[in-house]
Amino acid sequence: MGSDWSRRKNAATRLFKMSCVVPASRERVFAWHARPGALERLTPPWEKVEVVGRSGGIEPGAEVFLKVRLGLLPFPWHARHTVFEPPRLFVDEQVSGPFASWKHKHRFESLGPEKTLLTDAVHYRLRGPSCLHDPLETFVQRRLFRTFRYRQETLIEDMKLVGRFVVPPLRIAVTGPTGVIASRLVPFLTAAGHTVVGLVRRRPEPGKNEVFWDPYAGVLDTDALGPLDAVIHLAGDPIGSGRWTAEKKRRIMESRTVPTRFLAEAMARAKTPPRVFLSASAVGVYGDGGNRVLVEADPPGADFLSDVCRRWEEAAGAFRDSGRLVLLRIGIVLTPRGGALAELLPVVRCRVRPVFGSGRQFWSWIHVDDVVGAIYHALCTESISGPVNLTAPNPVRQEAFAGTLARLWGRTVPVRVPEKVMEAGMGEKGREILLSGARVFPKQLLGTGYGFRHPDLRGALAALLGRP
Repeated sequence: MGSDWSRRKNAATRLFKMSCVVPASRERVFAWHARPGALERLTPPWEKVEVVGRSGGIEPGAEVFLKVRLGLLPFPWHARHTVFEPPRLFVDEQVSGPFASWKHKHRFESLGPEKTLLTDAVHYRLRGPSCLHDPLETFVQRRLFRTFRYRQETLIEDMKLVGRFVVPPLRIAVTGPTGVIASRLVPFLTAAGHTVVGLVRRRPEPGKNEVFWDPYAGVLDTDALGPLDAVIHLAGDPIGSGRWTAEKKRRIMESRTVPTRFLAEAMARAKTPPRVFLSASAVGVYGDGGNRVLVEADPPGADFLSDVCRRWEEAAGAFRDSGRLVLLRIGIVLTPRGGALAELLPVVRCRVRPVFGSGRQFWSWIHVDDVVGAIYHALCTESISGPVNLTAPNPVRQEAFAGTLARLWGRTVPVRVPEKVMEAGMGEKGREILLSGARVFPKQLLGTGYGFRHPDLRGALAALLGRP
């Protein structure tokens, strides 16, 4: 991967260019870009970019409308595709947005049967007084380099993963399609050539491949859903929001067991059941494991979250006699768009390094794109069934996690929150989520050949946050 930054002091138009070699044929790489989901997959997680509208794909006349936030300021960005020469080239241009002009050329050159040189070339002009263009260009240069480095690295890893499996296009139902994990998984699946049907508990949006379901009322239109190859069940009430009152604990339990059992039974009764049912669970099933290394064969723990996960998995067992059942025991998912990392970032940016209790409890974490990769690996690997730990192979203690995150911002001050303070403020939730830990190892994933994109914490955090 390489970049070429050209600055022309006497010209208004500037050029940014970066190239990489993708391990796939030119036709496959071009087709990946042409499918739904490619833009979402290539948007860095640290960038606050929202697709608010689109028409068409990447053919001439196709348009996309974005809301981009630069610092505290939101900017609308309207782009239109102008050139489409498969499998060699396509071009999009800014119609309106933060630049005076913007033209992005995506060029594909074949280097062999399974090797493609991709070059992103951006010609742009800056807004504002010309006396500010040179200092502003330094900021633009850094931002473009970070963005396109992420785009090209993500593309390379996605194409490697898709290329490992020879599978026909699948029709896959996904629950909770806008959640933290699914919002990364669904674009990956569609860009890989699969069809995704989102199961939603609101009125389906026109133009989107969505089907309404209400598991509490026993409502699911299986005719609208159609024949399925797979189901990926990810929906559930967040466990981290709000204090664990008796009512909250009831909702947490029911939000996992009732929908899971209803969906598993509905899929088992289908005229043609899906070949595989992948149901989310969590490493909370193991409880507080101390220093012991925990693998899929280890028994459940004895606390509330362990009980939730055990019953959650039992509910999914209603599908077991009808096809392959995979129980995804997911660890702490790292993404700045939600979950633990999103909650810690504002604290660390204030130069505070939080330590919860002793800080010695293990946090079994995983980069969100390794969650996506592991789910796809489990989907396509027929030998995988039963519990699968979705965690990176190198869990760390909470104090080390906070320290690694803090070092990306420079000097920080450690602030230890005593256990008694946390228990007084958060009660049972504080004890089970922040003060206990589990040293979980992904034995099934590694044993079936899954290669982690981000096996170490520092590299994972740097990739998610666009830091050096």
